[in-house]
Amino acid sequence: MSANAIITDNPLLIGKGLPPFDAIKPEHVVPGMTQLLAELEQELATLETQVEPTWSGLVDPLQQLVERLTWSWGIVGHLMAVKNSPEIREAHETVQPKVVQFSNKLNQSKPLYEAFKALQSSNAWDSLESAQKRIVESAIKDAELSGVGLEGEKRDRFNAIQLELAELSTKFSNHVLDATKAFSLTLTNKEEVDGLPPSLVSLAAQTARAAGEENATPENGPWRITLDFPSFGPFLQHSTRRDLREKLYKAYVSRASSGELDNTPLIERILQLRQEKAKLLGFDSFAELSLARKMAPSVEAVEALLDELRGASYDAAKKELEELKAYAASKGAAESSDLKHWDISFWSERQREEKFAFSAEELRPYFPLPQVLDGLFSLVKRLFGITVTAADGQAPVWNEDVRYFQIADETGNAIAYFYLDPFSRPAEKRGGAWMDECLVRAKIIEAGTPTTRLPVAYLVCNQTPPVDGKPSLMTFGEVETLFHEFGHGLQHMLTKVDYPGAAGINNVEWDAVELPSQFMENWCYDRPTLMGMAKHYETGETLPEHYYQKLLAARNYMSGTGTLRQLHFSLVDIELHHRYQPGGNETVANVRNRIAKTTTILSPLPEDSFLCGFGHIFAGGYAAGYYSYKWAEVLSADAFAAFEDAGLEDETAVASTGKRFRDTVLALGGSLHPMEVFKSFRGREPSTEPLLRHSGLAVASR
Repeated sequence: MSANAIITDNPLLIGKGLPPFDAIKPEHVVPGMTQLLAELEQELATLETQVEPTWSGLVDPLQQLVERLTWSWGIVGHLMAVKNSPEIREAHETVQPKVVQFSNKLNQSKPLYEAFKALQSSNAWDSLESAQKRIVESAIKDAELSGVGLEGEKRDRFNAIQLELAELSTKFSNHVLDATKAFSLTLTNKEEVDGLPPSLVSLAAQTARAAGEENATPENGPWRITLDFPSFGPFLQHSTRRDLREKLYKAYVSRASSGELDNTPLIERILQLRQEKAKLLGFDSFAELSLARKMAPSVEAVEALLDELRGASYDAAKKELEELKAYAASKGAAESSDLKHWDISFWSERQREEKFAFSAEELRPYFPLPQVLDGLFSLVKRLFGITVTAADGQAPVWNEDVRYFQIADETGNAIAYFYLDPFSRPAEKRGGAWMDECLVRAKIIEAGTPTTRLPVAYLVCNQTPPVDGKPSLMTFGEVETLFHEFGHGLQHMLTKVDYPGAAGINNVEWDAVELPSQFMENWCYDRPTLMGMAKHYETGETLPEHYYQKLLAARNYMSGTGTLRQLHFSLVDIELHHRYQPGGNETVANVRNRIAKTTTILSPLPEDSFLCGFGHIFAGGYAAGYYSYKWAEVLSADAFAAFEDAGLEDETAVASTGKRFRDTVLALGGSLHPMEVFKSFRGREPSTEPLLRHSGLAVASR
């Protein structure tokens, strides 16, 4: 009886269905995960002795075992990202090594590996569906990349590396969060907030109130500016106080680069361990190990694409900076001949306002979140025939601002659900925006009856929160971010694959996974979509036509600079993971500065330690994979070009192309290689032409 009591008492051990966020507390993590891992160890040992090389004797029971782990540990990871606290950190830190050790044991299981190999060479192989074959092939490859072939000391060393890398990744992320939180500028007199838009002044007063200045008002301050993006970004764009912009910029680029939160030694150690791990598995570099599970065939292919795009954007970026200097000079700016990093956002925004006669701020009132959601939901109905409706109250949430929605198909049947956590909460929520899986689509047996478990997604953004009784008024950039994350959500939620190992984003090569998300961003510029959602939050007036024309004209403003920035990150990432030798003559900073010579127009500042905050590659999944954004952008631009070719004005053509996109890119998940999926949608391999054309760089590249 007592064992059951433990199970029911701990909500982390329910193991299926929607997480009871109203009941889960940090103190459940250590006892819950400890008990779960003990049970899973037993289950794994039993499976290893009884395994048969068949789908039902191997893949099904293994899937059930893995899902119990991902359900519970996934909730812990989610709360670490959206409801961070000292208590949950401590619990996570205690349990993480045990989870890593169990994962190693599972991934390196010889009996399971042999069973997968036997299934692959059995007579039953030909009767498996393509999704099932891809799952088996991936399992074999994953086991090999997880060290299944290593023995004795090598295996012990590999496991020690995995453990240390997991700890370093969490520590890196915590350092960035803490360093971001540790810095703030409190401004007390009017001239210090000169130039700032009302939305930022209100946010800064609200932030000051939250920090204990209970009398802070937008009119009289004090105002608190932080390194959280909704505060930091607009400040650099609008503040006329060059000295304060410099202070803020330098604080941002030197985050987590000194004192107790210094990530520099962590970076060195992470790169050293990754290289050692790659060598143990027989690869020359960590980049080669990373590409073993990607769509891109080789490091050379990645560098060739990045170099083609660099050739198309470098001169454009150089010209953009010259134009910016000339513009600043025309305004009598003393700094015009020598623009610094903290001047670029400011003068770009002034030039944009003059060139296109509008500011990003002016558009906010036209993009209240509820209206934007309506526009997004109308678009996906038009493209994919699905209906999104509010389902708030049907699922427990982790914060009162979190929404819950249902997606139904053409016949009105529910096919998926998602949570939306839209607003920035710097004290407990990490920056950026992401989609994550809550539940994955699967055919399951419930109470003896076969049924389909519907997919559920987490969509998380960090947009400007509602201030002073107004709804969340979004910048156009925040609108694009929401569409982007919803694209990831669509691939997770509209999958037709019933095997969790290949459903939605599972088993989709990492450099193809951004295809649907980047594809969705294109629709923000589509007239019916934009005009359908851009309505003034007070008057209901539709966005005036001249603004739409200006948005289109401004779309490629500074696009050479923007593209070059992404290429800089991508090339630094590949270089650090392919050629850089930890402990050699060159430091990590030297590598970055060397790459910067051909990928930046303004060289990085001496105190620029941007790598210390580069969580994507040191605490996320983008190690030797940051190029994936550009690789997938080629795919997504080409996919959108299919709608352009069909005719964006032709509703029938848009709907039939949308159906084809839904039935291929969104439905097939990881059941086929992404190149096959792309070809089944487009009828050919991808071309870089649409991306260069959409970016306004096509002419420069010829």
